[in-house]
Amino acid sequence: QVQLVESGGGLVQTGGSLTLSCVASGSIERIVAMGWYRQAPGKQRELVASITSSATTNYADFVKGRFTIFRENAKNTVYLQMNSLKPEDTADYYCYAALGYGLGYWGQGTQVTVSS
Repeated sequence: QVQLVESGGGLVQTGGSLTLSCVASGSIERIVAMGWYRQAPGKQRELVASITSSATTNYADFVKGRFTIFRENAKNTVYLQMNSLKPEDTADYYCYAALGYGLGYWGQGTQVTVSS
């Protein structure tokens, strides 16, 4: 199993920045990629950004140029640096660890609120 613990959410004004952290533990050697998803009230969960074990990154169009996903292997941590935040970025943000073959684990989520 893999356990994921997110942190770093909070309230920020439009144009502000936040950095989310996701610490992985357990069978981390099985992780092939990690990602950040978000879910706003009344909306479906959507991919924000992902990073593979070889550090290949992928971003949703709505965050390109504003968000950066990166990892610190020594700390088993993946980060999501969020700049130029907009009210529409308000959501619960979830960390996901993919193990391949359709298997994966979710964190408990961290709330991000961007005030206008």
